[in-house]
Amino acid sequence: MSLAPSNTLHPKRRRGINNPFTGYGFVALWMIGLLAFTAFPLIFSFVISFFRWGLLDTPEFVGFRNYIQMFTIDRMFRQSLRVTLTYSAFAVPLSLIFALAIAMILNIKIKGQSIFRTLYYLPSVIAGVAVSVVWMWMLQPDFGILNQFLSFFGIDGPDWLGDPNWALTAMIVVAIWSTSGPQVIIYLAGLKNIPQDLYEAASIDGAGRWYRFTHVTIPMLTPTIFFNLIMGIIGSLSTFTQAFVMTDGGPANSTLFYALYLYNRAFRDLQMGYAAAMSWVLFLIIVFFTVLVFKSSVLWVHYEAERK
Repeated sequence: MSLAPSNTLHPKRRRGINNPFTGYGFVALWMIGLLAFTAFPLIFSFVISFFRWGLLDTPEFVGFRNYIQMFTIDRMFRQSLRVTLTYSAFAVPLSLIFALAIAMILNIKIKGQSIFRTLYYLPSVIAGVAVSVVWMWMLQPDFGILNQFLSFFGIDGPDWLGDPNWALTAMIVVAIWSTSGPQVIIYLAGLKNIPQDLYEAASIDGAGRWYRFTHVTIPMLTPTIFFNLIMGIIGSLSTFTQAFVMTDGGPANSTLFYALYLYNRAFRDLQMGYAAAMSWVLFLIIVFFTVLVFKSSVLWVHYEAERK
């Protein structure tokens, strides 16, 4: 009895397998979605950035006037850019450091380790609006839990979201808490990939914990840090939900983030062409910082393959 595989498919079925259009049929829905919801809006936004369009009226071609107005006349554009860059300059590195510290703690082998990891990551799956509302309660000046805690030490806590000098700081604190969960998970995965023989070799040479951390853990973790840095930059430059829910850009425009100002221009002032131009400027800013980090990675990112 022959055990050779049978090749007795029906001729129509064989033609269907060999037909290249069969593969196109499988990806057709994905391609339609990509074109309709990504490619077309992208091209359309670029086109209307050269028009003055109030959404309800006929578009009027103005050339580069939207871009010129943005950099020469619009003071709120410069304010929103200043706020966003300041926020990113503090929130991104602080969140990276905080998440790494938490990951190092959660990487210690103790009983119930998975439970602690789950409890720490759980708040990260909560919707951004819900997180913002909870933090509004916590930062409330009169009965907020943070000021209540400070009062035990005789410290009169500030009006976190109502004082222009503290509002952006409060936003940075919220960002560190809300973005560290996913970063911790990624750090834990990176820590698991560090070869144990490196730690053993360092211990044999008499290296202490701090030396092993700075000369083994950090260098081998740089690819993970690099990834979290890129994602942190992109996320911080496009921050919207926190400012929209918690302060609406106030007080005194101290939390007027770029994405929030873009939203106001588009859906409150109905200046769609101007908002589209702002979105492309934001895209170029994100590309600039991303490319800058990629170019600098050759100086500080180390890969396992290089060690071999």
